[in-house]
Amino acid sequence: MGTIGIFDSGYGGLTILDGIRKRMPEYDYIYLGDNARAPYGTRSFDVVYEFTLQAVQKLFSLGCPLVILGCNTASAKALRSIQQNYLPRYAPDRRVLGVIRPTAEVVGELSHTRHIGVLATEGTIKSQSYTLEIEKLHPGATVVGQACPMWVPLVENNEFDKPGADYFVKDSLQKLLAQDPLIDTIILGCTHYPLLLDKINQQLAQLSAANSQLSSIKVIPQGQYIAASLEDYLHRHPEMAERLTRGGTCQYFTTESSSKFRESASLFLHDDVVAQRITLI
Repeated sequence: MGTIGIFDSGYGGLTILDGIRKRMPEYDYIYLGDNARAPYGTRSFDVVYEFTLQAVQKLFSLGCPLVILGCNTASAKALRSIQQNYLPRYAPDRRVLGVIRPTAEVVGELSHTRHIGVLATEGTIKSQSYTLEIEKLHPGATVVGQACPMWVPLVENNEFDKPGADYFVKDSLQKLLAQDPLIDTIILGCTHYPLLLDKINQQLAQLSAANSQLSSIKVIPQGQYIAASLEDYLHRHPEMAERLTRGGTCQYFTTESSSKFRESASLFLHDDVVAQRITLI
């Protein structure tokens, strides 16, 4: 018996945890944030793999047979290697899932023009993970990515709803839409970005006032779709679902100070949480 583990390099994965818990509140969860070494977005593939594997191993040791990488960078740079190389050899009875494929699966149903934009960290954009996954699942789709280097700092410094965020949000959206004006669906390919959703919608509304073609753009935060995908996964894999405990609990672990985690987590969960500090090395 065990809990569902959710890992992120920072705090954004809390939006994934929140979406999953709202859909499946009966399960027990452990959230692990490698906050002391965040962000992962500009780190190399090798370093992201090393750090992510350490986190996965820690969650396994804490009793999680199923781990969700609630981090787009980790999903882009580490998931495949963990699934193909580590698990078969060292943990064949455990499973690790990411956030990119479930998002890519649903986007084909939401886009009418089949022109899709991705806003994400530099690391996720450079990995081409969304482009490859969407084109594989939806042949003929056009995918354009735009890195948003200032968006995570805006969120983590609690500036996401301040007037200063407007410039950076507008700048990234303009750069994305300039690459492909036919985009009708935008994926928020970083779990921090849902906190900027109000700003994003405000800027899209202003941009659409000057260009009516933009008025029907849909913006996709990942939480609800990851939750639906996980629920479907457990229906299709009852042997895993049977291993999971159902007490409705959630524990939080961080590589940063517990007080820092408590302060920052409240931005994402609107709740007071208590975390335990751990080390991964």
